Amino acid sequence: MGNQKIFIQIASYRDPQLLTTLNDCISKSKYPENLVFSIAWQHSVDDEWDTLGEYTNDSRFKIIDIDYKDSKGACWARNRLQQNYTDEQYTLQLDSHHRFIENWDEELIGMFNQLKDKGVEKPLLTSYISSYDPENDPEGRVNVPWKMNFDRFIPEGAVFFLPAGIDNFKELSEPVPARFYSAHFAFAEGSFVKEVPHDPEYYFHGEEISIAVRAYTWGYDLFHPHKIIAWHEYTRKGRTKQWDDDKTWGDKNSNSHLRNRKLFEMDGLNKDIDFGIYDFGNVRTIEDYERYAGISFKKRAVQKYTLDNNLAPNPPLYGVEFEESFLKIFKHCIDVHKGSFTETDYDFWAVIFEDEKNQPLNRKDILSDEINNMLNDSDEFIKIWRTFDTIKKPAKWIVWPHSLSKGWLDKIENKL
Repeated sequence: MGNQKIFIQIASYRDPQLLTTLNDCISKSKYPENLVFSIAWQHSVDDEWDTLGEYTNDSRFKIIDIDYKDSKGACWARNRLQQNYTDEQYTLQLDSHHRFIENWDEELIGMFNQLKDKGVEKPLLTSYISSYDPENDPEGRVNVPWKMNFDRFIPEGAVFFLPAGIDNFKELSEPVPARFYSAHFAFAEGSFVKEVPHDPEYYFHGEEISIAVRAYTWGYDLFHPHKIIAWHEYTRKGRTKQWDDDKTWGDKNSNSHLRNRKLFEMDGLNKDIDFGIYDFGNVRTIEDYERYAGISFKKRAVQKYTLDNNLAPNPPLYGVEFEESFLKIFKHCIDVHKGSFTETDYDFWAVIFEDEKNQPLNRKDILSDEINNMLNDSDEFIKIWRTFDTIKKPAKWIVWPHSLSKGWLDKIENKL
């Protein structure tokens, strides 16, 4: 193992956890001399704590110095750092806020080789790994390994996931099959960097589902580690994100969503642009992935087996049975600023989703007790979750408040 290099990819944006992450990664590795770091260091001179001086002359480090004002988002940064790859045996993609177990490198390579010995030609170990709290560490670490479950198609077309504990993980002796890819923890052979590079035209959302499917079509088999390898901080509470600084992030985000829908040919869109090296592979088809994962992109639909959070692959179905096995479930969170609600005697709010012809698809009201709980919550935004079956794609949502003293008030609505 002493000669096996790991190309570690870290895109960092004004992150006070970066240095601690690097120090922990190195000190907890069994073979620190085998680590090669590529860092997209997006930083501000005003952030005195964001310094990499101690690693500037370290031969293991390839640091791309980026003024934070020049950043174009996470996927752009990840593509930049991948240009530093020089045929290392393995690659590990991380965020800049992690903690690690002892000998994490030996453990990862051991899992990888275990899968290779079982006949998996191209293993990809990835997951939303378990969380830690920098303000309460190590006591705040979750010590159950996590998997990734399907959550929903968002209106813009990307697939969202949720972490969940792996059942009976203490009884497992090998990684478990996965449907999805995590950009904050992914370990594979180094050639993964060249075969499935990050598309710099993506901004943020859509990144992970596109890479999951692209990897699968390149012949990679996805797995979640069955034991803790590292921890990830999810909140970054109170810290600056790229979209906090970038006034044009909304345009970048919209263009990214459109590009993702074109890649998957969703909503009647055609692939009218050349994706080049960022397209699907030729070892498997996107239809192969849909059968494996139980997801239909053009239908924005999912099989019950997937919704029930069973491990992949989904049971094989054919013909009409396969086509009719998908459930068209719409799930969305409506965010409304509390300043939109100025009355004190609401008896209910009508929450309605309509299609493009303003025809209602779903209505479920919120009654006074729940309204009061929402208004008294510390969050400045009201969050209203709705999940329902629908054949048509909703075009907008409406929150229509009703007051005991004033009756129907102005509608609050937004396009999807």
